[in-house]
Amino acid sequence: MLSIKVINKSNNPLPDFSTLNSAGVDLRAFTDKTIVLKPLERVLVPTGIFMEIPEGYEVQIRPRSGLAINHGISVLNSPGTIDADYRGEIKVILVNLSDKAFEITSGERICQMVLKKYERFVWKEVNSLSKTERGEGGFGHTGKF
Repeated sequence: MLSIKVINKSNNPLPDFSTLNSAGVDLRAFTDKTIVLKPLERVLVPTGIFMEIPEGYEVQIRPRSGLAINHGISVLNSPGTIDADYRGEIKVILVNLSDKAFEITSGERICQMVLKKYERFVWKEVNSLSKTERGEGGFGHTGKF
């Protein structure tokens, strides 16, 4: 199993998997005061978590489905990417897409964090691409149903 170096400067427990087959862990807010997120407002929420992501991996920050459906709270740059060479505090850009203010208190689960492997690549410039049945079709080209 992969081991990740972490520093937890918050008074919250380390992020953990909620169930045996959870893909990600929930990050919690770490703040000394309640954050009031007004409708259509965005805010950068600290977590108190610092980590050393292994080379060849990234961390993705994603919304929590319960916050999204019940309160209209989402991660603005979803999925947010944290690169392996970043060593600062993990902070989360939340946005309120509802018509009601939402309060965020310290310890509240605010997003999911997923570790993903990736591959670096190089460009190979060409004059044409292979043909496919889809071709250049996109943005709803297959119809509504």
